[in-house]
Amino acid sequence: MAELNGVMMQFFHWYSPADGGHWRRVGARAAELATAGFTALWLPPAAKGLGGQWDVGYGAYDLFDLGEFDQKGSVRTKYGTRDEYLAAIRALQKTGIQIYGDAVLNHRIGGDFAETAKATPFGRNDRLNPTGPQRDVRVYTHFAFPGRQGKYSTFEWHWWHFDAVDYDDYSREKDNIYLFDGKSFDSDVALQYGNYGFLMGCDLDFQNDWVRGELTYWGKWYLDTTGVDGFRIDALKHIAAWFFPGWLDEMERHSGKDLFVVGEYWSPDLRTLHWYLDAMGQRMAVFDVPLHYNFHVASRSGGHYDMRRILDGTLMRERPTQAVTFVENHDSQPLQALESSVESWFKPLAYALILLRREGYPCIFQADYDGAEYEDYGKDGNRYRIVLPTLRPILDILLCARRNYAYGPQYDYFDHENTIGWTRLGDDHHPGGLAVLMSDGPAGWKWMEVGQPCRRFVDLTGQVPEPVWTNEYGWGEFRCQGGSVSVWVRN
Repeated sequence: MAELNGVMMQFFHWYSPADGGHWRRVGARAAELATAGFTALWLPPAAKGLGGQWDVGYGAYDLFDLGEFDQKGSVRTKYGTRDEYLAAIRALQKTGIQIYGDAVLNHRIGGDFAETAKATPFGRNDRLNPTGPQRDVRVYTHFAFPGRQGKYSTFEWHWWHFDAVDYDDYSREKDNIYLFDGKSFDSDVALQYGNYGFLMGCDLDFQNDWVRGELTYWGKWYLDTTGVDGFRIDALKHIAAWFFPGWLDEMERHSGKDLFVVGEYWSPDLRTLHWYLDAMGQRMAVFDVPLHYNFHVASRSGGHYDMRRILDGTLMRERPTQAVTFVENHDSQPLQALESSVESWFKPLAYALILLRREGYPCIFQADYDGAEYEDYGKDGNRYRIVLPTLRPILDILLCARRNYAYGPQYDYFDHENTIGWTRLGDDHHPGGLAVLMSDGPAGWKWMEVGQPCRRFVDLTGQVPEPVWTNEYGWGEFRCQGGSVSVWVRN
């Protein structure tokens, strides 16, 4: 998968400015990000969405419009124009940073024309039992892309390319899903509500040959056009798992390179993630959602979380080579659909766990690195102002430690309910050694082996000013302050 000690950044959040300057900003920061230690960026969906210049990108309308055509009220997307997107990719890759494009393949939203079809209504919370007989529905399922006029692809979408929709212009009911005549919800999907194949909008029918053919054609076009090094794939739990092995194999054959692919299968259930990765073979990694939830719970436990269990039930522990580890993302951030934010005081501990251990491919959230301020409505209907402080000072320290010291054998000291630690002994090219100690409660200390006898170690974070000297056997008494992490390196 990723190069040794690679680090990914999710370079956007839900409330990134909709001023069309995102691609220019990320391109201008290419050298800065590479110097900081980032080796890959996951960029937001680049295609035109239902909301035009305001759409975050997940309301997918036209995957061939990267900010080039006057559609949905604008030429540019939220992030900029096609030319700016391609220029940013080139600038980043020139510094050695890989680029992962965000592929939204599950649905389409914002059809250009209405069509009449027969469909059976189902409740949103029960996809097994209809709520009424089949009837005529009027649905916006004809995607003709008039602004593009057939450039790049002449394919037009109609109701028969979809399984189901969530809106009928005749009834205007908002609580139903309408399964088209002759269709079935996709198999090999999450089992919530009996079948979670339907998420939103117009749900693609992956059993349709034309649909699969168009997605394969688009994937090749996108790789040729952008030159990205891999994909982040959205909403995997709603897409038939059997589709991706063949699609990914075709993408790699076409590109002629080993593409890195990470999928979003949002489930805290480890058994489900094992099932999905087994179905994918070695073609894909997935985000370690169980680890994120461990961080979320620990951060809100007031120092009463058993830190010895912080890695229990996670892909990081059980499937480390296929785990993309993260602390926060655009869905979990405050006021978003899957809100499960990690409290700011705990984030340095969480980031140390994903950045300084051997397991997993870590992903840093841009809103944590740069900070963010925004306002939106919560689920209670009230409006809130959110301030996410920048963690860049501590993250730059952790990135430096990862790049220079986090190598070689790893010894764990997960033997106290508050204070845990581990060491890295280094390798032939990085012989320095590393010791990490953290506590979610009071200040702590621990004897740990670093393989460096009679050496002076200092805390890179500066939180513990006194150095530590190891004994003749390479052991030292390392310390940390309460509710914090210290990173000890040879000096």
